[in-house]
Amino acid sequence: MPGTLVLATTKNGRLTRNTLELLAGARRLKEKLAEPVAAAILGTEVGAYVPLLFAHGADQVYRAEHPLLEGYQGDAYTLALHQICERAQPTVVLLPGDVMGRELGPRLAYRLQATFVAEFIDFDLDQASGRLQFTRQTYGGKAMAVVRPRVNSVVATAKLRTLEPATQEEGRTGEEIRVDVALEASQLTTRLIEKVQEEATGINLGDAKIVVSGGRGVHGPEGFRVLEELAQVLRGAIGASRAATDAGWVPPSWQIGQTGRNVSPELYLAFGISGATQHVAGISGSKHIVAVNTDPEAPIFKVAQFGIVGDWKAVATTLIERCRELTKS
Repeated sequence: MPGTLVLATTKNGRLTRNTLELLAGARRLKEKLAEPVAAAILGTEVGAYVPLLFAHGADQVYRAEHPLLEGYQGDAYTLALHQICERAQPTVVLLPGDVMGRELGPRLAYRLQATFVAEFIDFDLDQASGRLQFTRQTYGGKAMAVVRPRVNSVVATAKLRTLEPATQEEGRTGEEIRVDVALEASQLTTRLIEKVQEEATGINLGDAKIVVSGGRGVHGPEGFRVLEELAQVLRGAIGASRAATDAGWVPPSWQIGQTGRNVSPELYLAFGISGATQHVAGISGSKHIVAVNTDPEAPIFKVAQFGIVGDWKAVATTLIERCRELTKS
């Protein structure tokens, strides 16, 4: 039966938040289309994740195991996922809007002769045609575009941190379907030579409930050491604008914005960030935004719930002192 197919990914023995967000979207589609939710999981020895996928909303799980799927490789994943889609015949395929989804999405859509929709933030049914329509940001988040696919088959990537993760339902089960994918090393036109893993410390930026972020206005890497201290006191994560990462003050992995990470914390603290549309696009999912800037006309104040016009360092150091006093009492 046609339905929605979600690509499931794992990390450190758990389903990724990206997967849980996609499952939440698929469950909403199930309500609108009255079609089941399926998940595809690729890799080696991935059977332990099948019950978790059922618990988070999947009605069927397509499990494909092959030595060439041990780690992500674009050619292998495209071929395997295409074979799963030929068997499942989904109406909609949902992929995460990350590096992997951006590579797989267009390639899979071409093979399925499907419409490709990039980084949607919402979806609904068009009342006139009864077909799905997707909303996505455009012009750096300044406007919204509504995309109405002309064909029934759709491959879409969801912008990260715009969907709430699916909740777990204990005791929920479904149908597991083993797929013997046909893969050969000769089909892979690229191969991984070396993988360099950046050493990560502290709370993951994408999952943090509190994010402390700095921009050009903090005037250098020394300023980020102050912000790191604040993030540590608040038990949050540290981020940055593109201007700060381009200047080499902090690693590129800290960048938040349209060409960086998307975040959706409960609290986002922006120090010395002017608020370019590209940056605002990456923080649109934040529940509360607090901006500190010396320029009272800075665009960041238009999206912030609370704004402070003043010296960022004075505000940050005062916050550090006050938070430490509160945690001691």
